[in-house]
Amino acid sequence: MSRHTTDPRSTAVVGLQWGDEGKGKIVDLLAGEHDVVVRYNGGANAGHSVVVGGERFALHLMPSGVLSPGVRSVIANGVVLDPEQLFTEIEALESRGVKLGPLFVSDRAHVVMPYHKAEDQVREAILSGGIGGASIGTTGRGIGPAYAEKVQRGAAVRVGDLQRPDVLAARVRTAIEMKRHLFEAHAASVPRESWDADAIVEQAASWGARLSPSIADTRRLLRDAIDAGERVLFEGANATLLDIDHGTFPFVTSSAPSVLGIGTGTGLPPRSIGRVVGIAKAYQTRVGAGPMPTELLDATGDAIREKGREFGTTTGRPRRCGWLDLVALRYAVEINDVDEIALMLLDVLAGLDELKLCTAYRVDGVETDVFDPDASALAQAEPVYTTLEGFAEDVTQARSTDDLPA
Repeated sequence: MSRHTTDPRSTAVVGLQWGDEGKGKIVDLLAGEHDVVVRYNGGANAGHSVVVGGERFALHLMPSGVLSPGVRSVIANGVVLDPEQLFTEIEALESRGVKLGPLFVSDRAHVVMPYHKAEDQVREAILSGGIGGASIGTTGRGIGPAYAEKVQRGAAVRVGDLQRPDVLAARVRTAIEMKRHLFEAHAASVPRESWDADAIVEQAASWGARLSPSIADTRRLLRDAIDAGERVLFEGANATLLDIDHGTFPFVTSSAPSVLGIGTGTGLPPRSIGRVVGIAKAYQTRVGAGPMPTELLDATGDAIREKGREFGTTTGRPRRCGWLDLVALRYAVEINDVDEIALMLLDVLAGLDELKLCTAYRVDGVETDVFDPDASALAQAEPVYTTLEGFAEDVTQARSTDDLPA
């Protein structure tokens, strides 16, 4: 579906559901038409799977455009960077013969530290034992605590600080002192090395030395690229319904995966975005906790999960599966002012006798087509379905709409 294209020089690729829509595949497809691919939000909690030349690559921090020769990759200031994960990805790609192009990392990106991961796990344990067992279902990779420290400011470590020994040491020690009571109270489950200030400062300084050739003022780099008429591809991690402000709060991620996060996540104004491509599956999936009105807890849901290989790229967790929710999809399209939709994984639905589309909700006996992203409100929504006849044809070889079943 295409509405309009305003500026062919820049493109944003965003997920329109709860993630795992196939954004990485579309970024890889479009990367060759662009000069720069920039990741603007999230951290190593996100995973993109890309198949090139029959080989499958799982990327978590590296922009998916890294597999396109000649394209510059940027990890912008809106990302929280786990240096160890980044190094692991680079080594894995190089070991498989991938020739990596230039990579730039913002000096203003915040760093995920060992104590953030420990804090993440402790907080999830506390939440899961709370009222109603209300854990968020995080990946435990320290993303939320890193973003929280960014907002709290004083003890946050940015990539540029990794090259400033005095600043680095002071901030690490302050951060650990602020968390000490939490770690001491859960000492049995928190490894001491995750809050050993001396060891962490030494480790972080080594990260700075290794990252040094890549550290840059990426806002300036991207601004110069756009001013020179180059094409920039913006890659979001996670997806719109997980947006910290506009997703199904509190079961959301800690950043803004929608196009609304591009401005703050890169330092470029919103008018830099010329075209928005929204990615959606032909059905619905979700990982972790939170309401999902169309979830199928039956054999059909299991069949979709197995055929679609719906297991997390980052965690391996089985994804919850359900029918396509058009109420939620329209909301996400509006949030992102989408120009085009890439509808993914239609082939997974082949062979089902009937297909259902959620076209409205019923809440307290009243039918509505309004999506309320508040988790408590959404949990009360019952899907109202329109049923369509299924199809048996293999659509994997379709190259135009004429090749698709009615």
